[in-house]
Parts: sequence; structure tokens; C-alpha cells
Amino acid sequence: MEQYNYIEVKEFCYSHGVPAQFILQLQDFGLIEVVKKEDTEYIPFEELPKVEKIVRLHDDLNINLEGIEVIHQLLDRITQMQNEIISLKNKLDFYQ
Repeated sequence: MEQYNYIEVKEFCYSHGVPAQFILQLQDFGLIEVVKKEDTEYIPFEELPKVEKIVRLHDDLNINLEGIEVIHQLLDRITQMQNEIISLKNKLDFYQ
């Protein structure tokens, strides 16, 4: 594991003012990936935008973890549908 591709959970929590338990709950819900090495938890850098979005939903809008999970699933479905629309438009343009 390359250290610079990850941020320590403790460091993230300190800078964002959230308890470490919240991050571990997000992992339990399957919303984010947390890597553990030598008894220390790390968040991969590619997960940071997602984690920050979840923290904002939780703190600013007071959405609980179940609600965040539903929102996350809906956003994933929207992204999939947008990709499918783009693919279909490209196919349609090919035949026109």
C-alpha cells in the first residue's frame, strides 16, 4: 500500500469535525471503502469526494445513514442512466 494514496481516518475526521465512528459506520453500510493496515484505518483518495459529500448531507441537511444510503443508490442509478443515454445517443448519431 502506498501511503500517499490514502488519508488516515483520524486525520480526515479531525479536519472535517466528524467522529471516526461515523466513517466506520459508512464503511459498514457499504457506502465507502476503508483500508486497514497495521491497526490504522485509511480512506483512499478516490473516495474523498464521496465521503465529503456524505458528510455534508449528514451535517448540513441532518440526513441519517439510511437516507444517505438511499440517496447514494439513487445517484448511482442516475449516473448509470446518463451513461446509457449517452451511449444510445452515440448509436443513434451513427445511424443518422
